[in-house]
Amino acid sequence: MTANKWVYSFGNGAADGEGSMKNLLGGKGAGLAEMSRLGLPVPPGFTITTEVCTHYYANAQTYPADLKPAVETAVAAIGKTVGAGFGDAKNPLLVSVRSGARVSMPGMMDTVLNLGLNTATTEGLAKLTGDARFAYDSYRRFIHMYSDVVLGVDHAGFEAIMDDARDTKGVELDTELDAEDLKIIAEQFKARVQEELGRPFPEDVNEQLWGAVGAVFGSWNSHRAITYRKLNNFPEEWGTAVTVQAMVFGNRGETSATGVAFTRDPATGEKIFYGEFLINAQGEDVVAGIRTPQPISKAVRERQGGRRPSMEEAMPQAYAELKAIGDRLEAHHRDMQDVEFTVQEGKLYMLQARAGKRTAEAALRIAIDMEKEGLIDRDTALLRVDPAALDQLLHPTLDPDAPRTQIAAGLGASPGAATGEAVFTAEEAEKIAAEGRAVILVRTETSPEDIHGMHAAKGILTARGGMTSHAAVVARGMGRPCVSGAGMMKIDVTKGEMFVGSTTVKRGDIITIDGAAGLVFLGAVKMRQPELTGDFATLMEWADVARRLKVRANADTETDAATARKFGAEGIGLCRTEHMFFEPDRILAVRQMILAEEKEAREAALAKLLPMQCGDFEAIFAAMAGYPVTIRLLDPPLHEFLPQKEEEIAEVAAAAGTSPAKLRARAIALHEANPMLGHRGCRLGITYPEIYEMQARAIFEAALAVAARGVKLAPVEIMIPLVGFKSELDFLKSRIDAVAVGIRGCPAYSVGTMIELPRAALRAGEIAVTAEFFSFGTNDLTQTTLGVSRDDAAGFLGEYVGKGLIPRDPFVSIDQDGVGELIRIASERGRMTRKNLKLGICGEHGGDPASIKFCHDSGLDYVSCSPFRVPVARLAAAQAALRK
Repeated sequence: MTANKWVYSFGNGAADGEGSMKNLLGGKGAGLAEMSRLGLPVPPGFTITTEVCTHYYANAQTYPADLKPAVETAVAAIGKTVGAGFGDAKNPLLVSVRSGARVSMPGMMDTVLNLGLNTATTEGLAKLTGDARFAYDSYRRFIHMYSDVVLGVDHAGFEAIMDDARDTKGVELDTELDAEDLKIIAEQFKARVQEELGRPFPEDVNEQLWGAVGAVFGSWNSHRAITYRKLNNFPEEWGTAVTVQAMVFGNRGETSATGVAFTRDPATGEKIFYGEFLINAQGEDVVAGIRTPQPISKAVRERQGGRRPSMEEAMPQAYAELKAIGDRLEAHHRDMQDVEFTVQEGKLYMLQARAGKRTAEAALRIAIDMEKEGLIDRDTALLRVDPAALDQLLHPTLDPDAPRTQIAAGLGASPGAATGEAVFTAEEAEKIAAEGRAVILVRTETSPEDIHGMHAAKGILTARGGMTSHAAVVARGMGRPCVSGAGMMKIDVTKGEMFVGSTTVKRGDIITIDGAAGLVFLGAVKMRQPELTGDFATLMEWADVARRLKVRANADTETDAATARKFGAEGIGLCRTEHMFFEPDRILAVRQMILAEEKEAREAALAKLLPMQCGDFEAIFAAMAGYPVTIRLLDPPLHEFLPQKEEEIAEVAAAAGTSPAKLRARAIALHEANPMLGHRGCRLGITYPEIYEMQARAIFEAALAVAARGVKLAPVEIMIPLVGFKSELDFLKSRIDAVAVGIRGCPAYSVGTMIELPRAALRAGEIAVTAEFFSFGTNDLTQTTLGVSRDDAAGFLGEYVGKGLIPRDPFVSIDQDGVGELIRIASERGRMTRKNLKLGICGEHGGDPASIKFCHDSGLDYVSCSPFRVPVARLAAAQAALRK
């Protein structure tokens, strides 16, 4: 049996791995291996595979027995390549340690730089380089990072020491501290660790290395990593890799720098070399937002109105080499690249290359542009855009004509606009958002610990950081508007206040941010709804050619129907008539109908409702103009329509000519212990057939009225809800047919049913004798199959997902093994009876990409979702067809 290979080396123009091995080496390790194979300037290193992480958690957090010698061999190989020794006091090898899952995860361990420094090696580094300031700057950075991310010592204490040192010397920047200052700071840092942990900061370089490796694997199950996995549905068993790499130094003076670059603008997709860098700095300074960086290119600097030189101007030779490498990597991978680099004393080194994270707007533009450039084909372009991310393009933007009061400006880090209450901690954001209130999370800078608050917030605003800071990257990934680097803001988290000049914003005050322009406004600003034009329209056209599934919308009003058409819906898959009954001008008649004890009184009340329902259906038919409309007859239990407050009871009783006591008694009589499984759906129609007869008449008369106006009309689809027995459907269809017979020139129509009960799915063959179409009501079918109330499930289903008992909330994405099996059974049995039986779904799952793929694979004809999810469904349906 061949022993597992736990360690893969790279560098010096060669690599054990390659770019396709992301599952094993993580995105970072695979990217470094591929760049090494391409002969790019990559510092040597090695990657410990994700399989070690899996072993670590499967074996009581222990390593494979043969891992340590493999790591020792790999470290020695790095030392041989660079001509240094790990722990050698005279010529020390220093390394970085980074986490690297197969996809970028903000919740993972932060990078540790300069590992291998201790008292002796720092002195040796100072003598070797002749630069004591550089050596002690690197040492204090290492102690700070290692103590924070590996030892768990809060970084605030280190920041306080740095603040005191700058204040004592009367300087503003770390770069103004000299070697002696930094040496004292390093000793103070170590004293802080001793005080906090009761043990000294580790001097042994191997202890340092294995501590960092263990911290990477430990971070895979940290709270923030688990949160991120849940938000993105990444499985726990993926694990993370660890990459160890020889250090190169961007803090060697004015000819050294570090930065992050994108081969295209990650916010807009524009084909421009984009990014940020800092002279005389290390990588964490850029991404952590500690210093606000400078643009990479001159064009971007000029566009932003910056005064400090771009890298193109300050380091033209290194910039030209970096730009050439970026172009080469993009052509090689046929995708926009995100690269990290360091310039050490004028020489460029590449530290990472991966497919860059991008906003939905950028993903769209990049996919379209690359297809036009011939880099990718049309199918690849369609597969490049995440359907769920299209929601980002459907968010409002600020109305350009709306009045506004600007109070601050920063960088437009993630597009879109948001209004909400200002909050200053992630915990506040999560708590207030849970109460249904919109919040804007305001921070000096965000960190991975803030991820839950960022997810809860409508938008994010930071005082520090650039376009590649934590706040910017995470906000873009989540689709949240974000303004970063608004340096004129001063934030007091304790008091819950933000100061901008003479303006004070307190906790709970309303602010608005424009994540595209990088602007902050006091109060609410009027928003403008998005339109599907340009690249979006092009992608949708391509998607419509590629997909087989039709996409309809769930729409109950003329406005909903018009919105659905605007977003490309090909009909209405669910029109819920009960929503119409709650309108103020008709709820009284509905209540009179419910209170009536005799059929004649019910019919009198229904006669009042008939023209109202006619008007509703006319407006919807006209809006859909020739596209099919599926109308579900009354579904919910009657008690939902009755008043609860005493003043409402008195008003309804007076209008109905009865007493409040009688009304209360009727409400009590209608009350059910479990109404969702009670007297609702077709059961109402059977008990009170006059209700469904009125609705059928309203549908037919509305269709005739619209046709008389010359509006094209598709055959009307009438849907009977909650059928479990063929006899129920037979009874109600006969009543609908009788109404149709009595209407002169009655329009074409079909009668079908919602499959919402397991019995209906299992007896679909016989139900299809009567039903001309099935629409799977997956919300209720999930409830009745799992025996779980969706109204109560939130209290425990999250625990199920968190503990790995189920992969996803079944009310968000179809339970393909259980509910999905019933859908497949019903489809197969229904079509055995009626070969051309139309099949679709109309639950919330109709807008979920994974559920849409299931529907495609299962042979359904259409999905129906909320109007704003229609573009998502169109693209997801296209991707399902392409992947099939």
